[in-house]
Amino acid sequence: MLPAIEEAKNELEIAGKLNPGPWIEHSLNVGIAARNIAKKVPGMDENKAYIVGMLHDIGRRVGIVNVPKHVYEGYKYAITKGWDEVARVCMTHSYPLMKDEFNYTPETEEEIAIKEYIMNCQADDYDKLIQIADALATDYGFVILEKRFVDVTRRYGIMENYIKGWEITFQNKEYFEQQMGCSIYDVLPDIEKTTLLCPAPWKPKNTGFGEN
Repeated sequence: MLPAIEEAKNELEIAGKLNPGPWIEHSLNVGIAARNIAKKVPGMDENKAYIVGMLHDIGRRVGIVNVPKHVYEGYKYAITKGWDEVARVCMTHSYPLMKDEFNYTPETEEEIAIKEYIMNCQADDYDKLIQIADALATDYGFVILEKRFVDVTRRYGIMENYIKGWEITFQNKEYFEQQMGCSIYDVLPDIEKTTLLCPAPWKPKNTGFGEN
């Protein structure tokens, strides 16, 4: 089950008042990227892609939190709304390696729940789509993958599995491009301009956590 497009936009507006930040514009752009890609892929629902893309980070409504916290909070919030398809993407979007992300024993409530979910989940085309749309979208537009990876690394540093995750993202890019019959970059507005922009990495005050 999914919310309507306008309902999804309203949810983001509310969330932006609860926790202002560039993650709102990033989320809107993830939705646009996902919609534009899905529109070119036979059998994919562009409206579903748009909605789950917009709401993939909805867990950030609770405040400035780390990756597992926003993933799990988004999942729980979507479940309370009855949006099972949104809840799924909330869980999967930050874990391109899926089961291979969890070569350790998690200790926090969030990570334990996420691992249990992911270990029983096979990535479908919407999971893969939002993972790559998340990598293509910033708050100020769309950028090539290499630019986005550098941006994230500047904010978070190099974490375990990052490089493997990049490889999966490039594989997903090729996977979708084969079905689209064109480059993913061809459907992202003004990417040739925004890729050349170099704004300072956004960092919230008084915390070490990043935003997108």
